[in-house]
Amino acid sequence: MTQDQDTASPVTLNALTTDPSTSNTQGVAPAFEPDSKLVAQAKDPSDQLQTYALGIEFNGSNYRGWQRQQEVLCVQQVLEETLSKIANEPIEVVAAGRTDAGVHGGNMLAHFKTSANRGVYNWLRGANSLLPDDIAIRWIQPMPDDFHARFGAIARRYRYITLNQPQRPAVLNHLVTHIHEPLDLAKMQQAAAHIVGQHDFSSFRAAACQSNQPVRNIHHAKLFQHGQFIVFDIQADGFLHHMVRNLMGTLFAIGKRELQPMDYLRILEAKDRTIAPPTASADGLYFINAYYPQPYQDLLPNLPLAPQWLNLAD
Repeated sequence: MTQDQDTASPVTLNALTTDPSTSNTQGVAPAFEPDSKLVAQAKDPSDQLQTYALGIEFNGSNYRGWQRQQEVLCVQQVLEETLSKIANEPIEVVAAGRTDAGVHGGNMLAHFKTSANRGVYNWLRGANSLLPDDIAIRWIQPMPDDFHARFGAIARRYRYITLNQPQRPAVLNHLVTHIHEPLDLAKMQQAAAHIVGQHDFSSFRAAACQSNQPVRNIHHAKLFQHGQFIVFDIQADGFLHHMVRNLMGTLFAIGKRELQPMDYLRILEAKDRTIAPPTASADGLYFINAYYPQPYQDLLPNLPLAPQWLNLAD
């Protein structure tokens, strides 16, 4: 039986002991006719909601990360306030990942649900006209009701961009990590090859990491040179707090010949954050994509991956 059937409305004594001229011969109260307006109001509001996926680009330099927090400015808060104005109702935006302070987003996958009836073009133009210059929505796409940007994702992908030259950048300030001394790329690549696969990354998680378990499956970890830039492209089923930046900190130490490539394995197997090198800067880190099972992935646009100014192949 349903909850409604289990909890029938109470019947008063007067309803059963009334004047015989106004009651039926079986002593049963007259049938109740529900008010159609009340029935409409009681209908599950979720039946009227539309789910939208969206891709968000942002410069994280002025924000304390993605996730909404009290007393500090975060990307999620700005986005929700903007979309709520367009929808004329509160909007909650759920993202595939939660970036740290200063980390950038090239195509942060997210979703929201709303009862507001707006066209995709109106959502896109309206939001981008209200958002600050360092946040933009690249696309919006209607999705099936059961699409979930966070729990439905099967992979997430980051790129870490290092400018390896003597002079510091000006135009790219806070958009890349600058290392002035020459890095030994070959040694860094040897170490990066050991990252692929399923491992316990306790040595590369932040002390404040809230994940219940530290095991992650790395699908690829590519390290290559692109002009004066060194690009670390990594994809996994998920990431721990500060994990990519901690991996990059160890790769920097290997590139500077402070450690050897096999030291990466020693640090990994120790499962001890205290023996690993310092965390790399947030400046060069970009969340570039999330991936989903079919048929959801087919519904999402296939756009060039960030940072677009590097003009890298996907």
